[in-house]
Amino acid sequence: MTEVVEHDAELDASGLNCPLPLLKAKLELNRLASGAVLKVIATDAGSQRDFRTFARLAGHALIHEEEASGVYRYWLRKA
Repeated sequence: MTEVVEHDAELDASGLNCPLPLLKAKLELNRLASGAVLKVIATDAGSQRDFRTFARLAGHALIHEEEASGVYRYWLRKA
């Protein structure tokens, strides 16, 4: 079951393979103000590693992540 996490924008990257979910998330984060939260939905299992690494290296906060039935959801707070 999806947990309710407040977010300012949402990106559905379902069906896209690495590195497209991450690239689209980066572009969307560029449009958001500092402190805004982006929810990303992806179906690529590799996105777990990608989003964890990206958040750490870029200074964004991965405030929540979940997986259910092959659907991955991430909530990133922009630095």
